[in-house]
Amino acid sequence: MGPGPLQRLNRTALAPPGRAAEAPRIFITGASAGIGAALARQYAREGAVLGLFARRANLLDALAAELSPASVATYAGDVRHPEALARAATDFLTRFGAPDIVIANAGISYGTLTECPEDRAAFAEIFAVNVLGLVHTFQPFLHAMRDRGEGCLAGVASVAGFRGLPGAGAYSASKAAAITYLESLRVELRGSGVSVHTICPGYVDTAMTRSNPYAMPFLLSADQAARRIARSLRGGQSFQVLPWQMAVVGWFLRRLPNPVYDRLFAHAPRKPRLVE
Repeated sequence: MGPGPLQRLNRTALAPPGRAAEAPRIFITGASAGIGAALARQYAREGAVLGLFARRANLLDALAAELSPASVATYAGDVRHPEALARAATDFLTRFGAPDIVIANAGISYGTLTECPEDRAAFAEIFAVNVLGLVHTFQPFLHAMRDRGEGCLAGVASVAGFRGLPGAGAYSASKAAAITYLESLRVELRGSGVSVHTICPGYVDTAMTRSNPYAMPFLLSADQAARRIARSLRGGQSFQVLPWQMAVVGWFLRRLPNPVYDRLFAHAPRKPRLVE
């Protein structure tokens, strides 16, 4: 068996003088902005071959032009549609071979209230993107990665999945489901050579968080988050909360008795809904 995906990331640095190193192959969803675009820039600096998938083709094309002369293939599509990811995966596999790392990063967040019938569509969309999007991203790559006996699947969840946040039932539940799904997949693939990594960011300064009407402690820039995610994947951690301060907060919140948690958060500020 050859070197693992995390070792492969260091090949450029370790290659003997005069010998071309094999560039790591990385596929990222939600790559047109925020953490996804920052990850693309991070891995482009490391010499990776990139497959970038997102809904907004114009932003993907602009990012690819910015990353030139890095090897970049862009794919416009929606993670809710498995056929779009299947087409992208087929093209990437044909052109570059099995990826070393697949990062399922696409995610959305809106405020939701169960009592409001008009929020049913938002509930469905959030689950389709944040949970089924992971399945649709990983599925078309898994056979090739298992056949090769190495690779890394990374899913971006959230500390919002640790406890249910008022006014964000869909988002919190979707991220809790993502955390549990990734754990199931990790156990299923144990011994296959394909590792599964769960990334749980706290607050990251992106378009998704800028509408939050409340303080966001330990806020990271997208570039800071990307650097820490890349470092975590190189280190092989199966579960990573970032920054470390949010890991402490998450540990504390998960251990609060329900009556105490309910009292503290019942009147917390809430994320705006799509239909106010």
